[in-house]
Amino acid sequence: MYTKTLFALFAGAVLVGCGATKNAKNDLATSLPIETSINLSEITNDKAPVTINPGRFTVETVTYRLPKVVQGTYSVSDFGKYVDDFKAFDYNGNEMVVSKVDTNTWTIANAKELDKITYLVNDTYDIETNGGIGKDTPFSPSGTNLEAENFVLNLHGFIGYFDSLKNNQYKLDVTAATNFKRTSALQTVNSQTSTDGKTTTTSYFAPRYFDITDNPMMYGNLDVEEFLVGDIKIVLSVYSPNKVHTAKSLKDIVFKMMKAQKAYLGDINSTPRYDIYLYLSEGKENSPKGFGALEHHTSTVVVLPESMDEAAIASSMTDVVSHEFFHIVTPLSVHSEDVHYFDYNNPTFSKHLWMYEGVTEYFATLFQVDQGLVEEKDFYNKIYEKIESSKRFNDAMSFTIMSENILKDAYKDEYINVYQKGALIGMCVDIIMREQSGGNRGILSLMKELSNKYGKNKPFEDDKLIEEIITMTYPAVGEFLNTHVVGDIPINYSAFFEKVGLEIAEGKVEANYILINGAPIVSGDPNKGIFFVDAVLENSFWKEQGAKPNDIIKEVDGQAVTLQNANAVLGQVFGWKPGRAIEVKLERDGKEVIIKTTTTQGYTIGKSLKEKENATEAQKTLRKAWLKG
Repeated sequence: MYTKTLFALFAGAVLVGCGATKNAKNDLATSLPIETSINLSEITNDKAPVTINPGRFTVETVTYRLPKVVQGTYSVSDFGKYVDDFKAFDYNGNEMVVSKVDTNTWTIANAKELDKITYLVNDTYDIETNGGIGKDTPFSPSGTNLEAENFVLNLHGFIGYFDSLKNNQYKLDVTAATNFKRTSALQTVNSQTSTDGKTTTTSYFAPRYFDITDNPMMYGNLDVEEFLVGDIKIVLSVYSPNKVHTAKSLKDIVFKMMKAQKAYLGDINSTPRYDIYLYLSEGKENSPKGFGALEHHTSTVVVLPESMDEAAIASSMTDVVSHEFFHIVTPLSVHSEDVHYFDYNNPTFSKHLWMYEGVTEYFATLFQVDQGLVEEKDFYNKIYEKIESSKRFNDAMSFTIMSENILKDAYKDEYINVYQKGALIGMCVDIIMREQSGGNRGILSLMKELSNKYGKNKPFEDDKLIEEIITMTYPAVGEFLNTHVVGDIPINYSAFFEKVGLEIAEGKVEANYILINGAPIVSGDPNKGIFFVDAVLENSFWKEQGAKPNDIIKEVDGQAVTLQNANAVLGQVFGWKPGRAIEVKLERDGKEVIIKTTTTQGYTIGKSLKEKENATEAQKTLRKAWLKG
């Protein structure tokens, strides 16, 4: 499960989980599955009752945990802090003594008498703070939702594990209103409706705890479409509170994107089923605010603003979901022992986020030009935006050291750079391989070779990966990785663009309605709200409309703009296209200023990545091999 955040700093920026658990001593007298249940029909005060029946133990003391960290979020989620009224009962129905060790951990003595555990789980969506980007609450796509009409069940938020029993089978019963739609890739083993017909209990089977965490569910008044992309069954589940978007309206977007991805990947093994769970946020104070996605082996949970128009949501779904689907390459098929043997309570991290996230993001960018979904100039713009965005982070930092220490204070704020510089690292390796092989090999062929050698059930040794890549490729690849990934020397991107006949040139460039050269033209303040900064004058569109620095943005198209919903509203502005009718209310020196117009393409003076007019035939040939494989 690997996250990609969207609209970080009001910009589009932005995750497949792989894992097994090491063999552990079985503390059960039998091999029966651990029986678990979530009752969505008995929610009280926004809390869902959970019951855990582990079977009979043969040891004196057991430890039960909910995850502190889930794979791919690279931040502490502490799902145990959303648990209330934790109780244990013996076989006579008597309550047992429970010791709470820390936020996520409980121990129970005299465990041979333990019959079951019960507790209540709060959801996370309606208590998100700090933009919902994984600081005080879990990143929204990894969180949980318990609404009257919708339930987002990231099961790691409800079901925990006993320390030594993560390899045991699980049986999960979910009870909900009979008329609710329910989607999950977990194996369904039974379904039973209550005698009054009001509720239905669906039973699922999971081979081990990892499969519990790796298979999210969505229940409620959903809109669901199922269709085939080649031999992959796609299940698209959409919850749009105000019915702004439907699974049917998004089906063609997803089909076109995933068809192109399959064509790009070629013979890399794929999954027979892939689930996409899309939750569209209303932008209210208690709505989720962390826009982006969380990837699992064969599914992804996506959270986006409901206010996005059709063009904006199409663009976001293409960028975000394509990134998640490409994780079937890495880390699903290529991953280290840190991923394979993930410890939810005390995790260690691989050195190779440049590959897991960077190469995946690079594929999600490159395949669009490779398959003709975007023009070359659009691809160049995205690459240059990543260069500019990467400059906001520490460019003289070892990527491997950062990755391995990503939860530590000195490194955690650098994480978002994996989608910027990490993707650029993938690009540089790709160009080197194309150059060294006469255009015949690139980073996709390298990932295929690694996938063939390892696969989802065999991890690589973290410290040996780069040495192995050098053996499989060229000394020039090794020199680059050791200098710029293991080492801390910044990359001279111009040297790589020269190889393919491109150059970074200054001149008139297109400007986004909320960004200039990758940086936002707005800021936020608890007292003022959201306001334009000096850079607004560098955007020809806003300058022509008379916008000025320090103008407070009060409304956009009739929707009030607050610190709480800024990501949602400005995310929509981010996706504006020329020709759109808009009305923006500003406050300037206490007076209302209204901008009512039709958008035109804005420009600024800056740098951009362009094709060289005097590029040689050799450069053009290498460029074609790079972009069109």
